[in-house]
Amino acid sequence: MLLRILIATDDRRRANQLRELLSDEDVLITTLGNQDNLWEALGTGACDLLLIDESLFEGNTLSAIQDVRALPDAPEAVIFSRQDDPHHRAELLAANAFAVLNPSVTKAELIKALQTLVERRAEQARQILLAEQGEAESRLSDFSTSSPEMREFLSFVRRVVDSDSTLLVLGETGVGKEFLSRAIHTESPRSDAPFVAVNCSALSQNLLESELFGHVEGAFTGAQRSRRGYFELAHNGTLFIDEIGELSPQLQVKLLRAIQDRAIQPVGAEEDFEVNVRIIAATNRDLVTEMAEGRFRPDLYYRLSVVSLEIPPLRRRKEDIPSLVESHVEHFRISMNRHVESVADEAMDLLIRHPWPGNVRELINVVERAVLLCQGEHILPLDLPEELRTNLDGAPKSSSPDFQKPPEPTGTEAEESDLMTRPYHDARRELIEAFERRYLQALLGRANGRIADAARIAGLNPRSVYEKMKKHSVRKEFYKL
Repeated sequence: MLLRILIATDDRRRANQLRELLSDEDVLITTLGNQDNLWEALGTGACDLLLIDESLFEGNTLSAIQDVRALPDAPEAVIFSRQDDPHHRAELLAANAFAVLNPSVTKAELIKALQTLVERRAEQARQILLAEQGEAESRLSDFSTSSPEMREFLSFVRRVVDSDSTLLVLGETGVGKEFLSRAIHTESPRSDAPFVAVNCSALSQNLLESELFGHVEGAFTGAQRSRRGYFELAHNGTLFIDEIGELSPQLQVKLLRAIQDRAIQPVGAEEDFEVNVRIIAATNRDLVTEMAEGRFRPDLYYRLSVVSLEIPPLRRRKEDIPSLVESHVEHFRISMNRHVESVADEAMDLLIRHPWPGNVRELINVVERAVLLCQGEHILPLDLPEELRTNLDGAPKSSSPDFQKPPEPTGTEAEESDLMTRPYHDARRELIEAFERRYLQALLGRANGRIADAARIAGLNPRSVYEKMKKHSVRKEFYKL
């Protein structure tokens, strides 16, 4: 992520010195020469670090530092204080100042202090972003496969992991395009920087422009503060743009310029700034057809498709179905606190023969349903959806010709009946935990495994969602496909 630094000093020499020392491709610097617009700049613009003369704080410096730290970006404050008083310095640090420096500090000391400060703040920003996204590492080794076609595909992927080339990931819905992109990022030289994902079909085009490129204060109605975009957040890392075929012609032009110039211009801004981002785009559309019909720019397509990676659909690698089923049965067995041990041979045969139009995502949903409905230790054909239990001639298939699954009690009703015989507070706690677990699973399925999107849908803080996931052993990678 690019680091935004605000320098507030009425000493022009110090301002120039600080700009020179901090000048780097990974920082954006703004300088203020007086206190008149200090709080306006802090209130309307993103800021990570504030370097300020104590004299520019009006009134009580201690409360001013706390006001700075209470801003949305929680900027760190470095105070240049002329008071050579250890007690005063201790008061400023106790008020949550990041550092207190004397204006006469030597250049060598200043360089050392600022380097430590910038590196620490950059790592803090990265950790906050990771926590908000709930990002879990994916690796190419996670693609355990017995399919010759899939092995050949993964071998090709490994040849492009270390490059910085733009990638275009193709494949049907549910094959795991984002999961693969995360794995590529994790094993690339950019792995220490953020992986940021955006889905072009989930946002309106006007909002998508702001999400991608950011905006300045006053850019449109309701833009009361400037906002970082995904390009800036992904600086030095990877930006994954899903469903790129949904981009409007206007945004296609702006994205093309960003890729060509390695610079972006936030909505409403007059100037652009450089960003260092690897682009991985994905789509389930046929972009060649989209180009021929005038809906996708050829120049953008050729920029994106430096290397194209088409993930084989699940129906072409049925050798992988048993291991996928078993791993997800284990996951849902633990997360739902069920006693399912395995999948009966008849049920596994049905799973292998199914064409899986929804690919791995569909398989995950089917396994989750089966674990939830299973009343014994083994998943049977009747625990699977009806379309999987239907022969080619349309006749239902069951594990026994005379067996009819009783309509009641259902698994949920049996659980509730058992709870009624237990102490009230114990039963209430278990019901709440069961609700939270199932709600999280449904929520992450709807949000395609993105914690930030799930939090917006649920009206919760992303960290709250992440903590609940940890509590219930719900792993986002099972939904991020």
